[in-house]
Amino acid sequence: METKENKLNEEQEEVNSLPEEKPKSKFNPKVLIFGLPIFVVQLIAVYFITANILLKKMDGRTIEAKNSTVVEEIKEEEKLAIDTANQNLGEHIFQIEDIIVNPANTQGQQLLLSSVAFDVPEAIIAKDLEKKQILVKDMIISVLSSKTIHQLSSNDYRDTLRVEISNRVQNKFPNVKINKVYFSKYIIN
Repeated sequence: METKENKLNEEQEEVNSLPEEKPKSKFNPKVLIFGLPIFVVQLIAVYFITANILLKKMDGRTIEAKNSTVVEEIKEEEKLAIDTANQNLGEHIFQIEDIIVNPANTQGQQLLLSSVAFDVPEAIIAKDLEKKQILVKDMIISVLSSKTIHQLSSNDYRDTLRVEISNRVQNKFPNVKINKVYFSKYIIN
C-alpha cells in the first residue's frame, strides 16, 4: 500500500512541479510594433500621391478645358467682329447703369459695380431692349454673380464675359442682334 500511496504522491508532485499552461491571448504585440508604423507610412504615401500627383492632373485638365472654351468664345467674338466691321459701330447703344453684384464665393465681402452697354445695329433693337431692361439686367447679374473674384479681376476674362453676356441675351431674344458689349464701369471692391 505504501507503494501505491508513494506513487500517488509522486504523481501529484510531478503534476505540481510541471509548469502551468497559460491560456493563449489573442493579441499579438508584433502586430502593434510592426503593423501600426507600416499603416501610418501607407497613409502618408497615399496622401502625398493624391495631393501632389492626382490633384495636379485634375487641375491641369480643368484648366485645359477652360482654356479651350475661352479660345472658342474668342473665335466667336472675332467672327462677330468681322461680320459687324461693315456696320457703323456705336451708332445705337443701349446701356444699363450701375449693376452691383456679389461675386461667387465671397459671402458678400466683395462687390462688383459695373455698367454694361450694348451696341446694336438698329434703333428699333435698342428700344426693344429698353422695354425688356429688367430681363436683360437679370441676365447680366446672373452671369457676373456666377463668376469668382479671381475671374472677374482678370483683364483677359472680360472678353469672355462680353461674349457670354452677348450670347445669353441673343439666346433669350432671338430677334436681337448685338454688335458688341461694352463695360463703361467695372469696379471691384
